[in-house]
Amino acid sequence: MKTSITKRGRPSKYTPELAAEICERLSKGEPLAQICRDEHMPGVQTVADWKLVHADFSVSIARARDNGYDFLAAECLAIANQTIEGEETTTKPNGDVEVKRGDMLGHRKLMIETRLKLLAKWDPKRYGDKLQTELTGVNGGPVETVTRIELVAPEVKE
Repeated sequence: MKTSITKRGRPSKYTPELAAEICERLSKGEPLAQICRDEHMPGVQTVADWKLVHADFSVSIARARDNGYDFLAAECLAIANQTIEGEETTTKPNGDVEVKRGDMLGHRKLMIETRLKLLAKWDPKRYGDKLQTELTGVNGGPVETVTRIELVAPEVKE
């Protein structure tokens, strides 16, 4: 008599091709939550589960994220080095509309600052402020302080 064990639940949609697409998009700086919003993609929790089941996928995800962080850092340089032309519209109290054309410097600064803040949170060792890394102890732990008190006997005068 032969018995077969059937797995419960839905079959996994994991395929090497789908895993490769996720890693490719992560390596271009796209956040996982955004990738998982696509119709044919699994949910974020499913990807987290796949990382536990497929060790090679977990390693690929980590490598892709590192590449994605570097991609975002390079993107900051590109944004800083280009001019973005745009229009700024201002409505005056009397109802007149004034339109100025020129470089969208404020917008470029916001784009760069947003990416840098995300990088500092996602990978603080490489992209965080040096002050944070300098204030940690051994292996990133707390700073250890040692207080030493010496008692010295007073000099006796004769």
